[in-house]
Amino acid sequence: MSARVDLEPAWVLHARGYRETSQLLEVFSHAHGRVGLVARGARRPKSPLRGLLNPFQPLRLSWSGRGDLQTLRDAEMAGGSLPLTGDALLAGFYLNELLIRFMQRADPHPNLFAFYGQTLDSLQNCSDVEPALRRFEIAMLAEAGYALNFQTEAHRPEPLIPEQRYEFFAEQGAVALTDATGSTGFSGAELLAIGQDDFSDRQVRRAARRLLRQVINAHLGDSGLRTRKVAAAMKR
Repeated sequence: MSARVDLEPAWVLHARGYRETSQLLEVFSHAHGRVGLVARGARRPKSPLRGLLNPFQPLRLSWSGRGDLQTLRDAEMAGGSLPLTGDALLAGFYLNELLIRFMQRADPHPNLFAFYGQTLDSLQNCSDVEPALRRFEIAMLAEAGYALNFQTEAHRPEPLIPEQRYEFFAEQGAVALTDATGSTGFSGAELLAIGQDDFSDRQVRRAARRLLRQVINAHLGDSGLRTRKVAAAMKR
């Protein structure tokens, strides 16, 4: 059946030119999840859509059609654009790439949609983007069906011990290491802090970044994330 959606709250995750005057959009919407749209004529000089269909701009979109690529009929601003710069801007594009890679089309995640907007808002005013990124990664993995357990061991209902070191597997969770040095795996204290949303300690932030990168890579395979490669190149 052909769909018709009116004034749906949405964010543009990615936009690219299509033919001479149009755009192809990947959007994340409140009630319809990730949607592919074609914005016909959006790049014409006098188009009312020109300059509007950008990432980090809250929008209300209207579209219709069927299949994986539907037709944008109208768009309007739903608030001011978020002025992300520097590390925050790169972090925003990283969030967008995560959503494109992990969220299936036409699979709504209204709670994650709300959390995405909150995360973008927090990126504007924080001096360290890492805690916001880790919280979003954990929430997104849970929404995608890959929830992580930071309370008990993987194969038995034993609580994690702060002094014990563990290896963490994407599909299983924490497994105690019987012969581990201080640099191997993760301490129980680090895993418990991550599970308690406590990123106040620098060592916990580093452990969380390493762990989440390991988990995300396990789900994505060898393709990796383009924004990570861009960030690494910028640091070099």
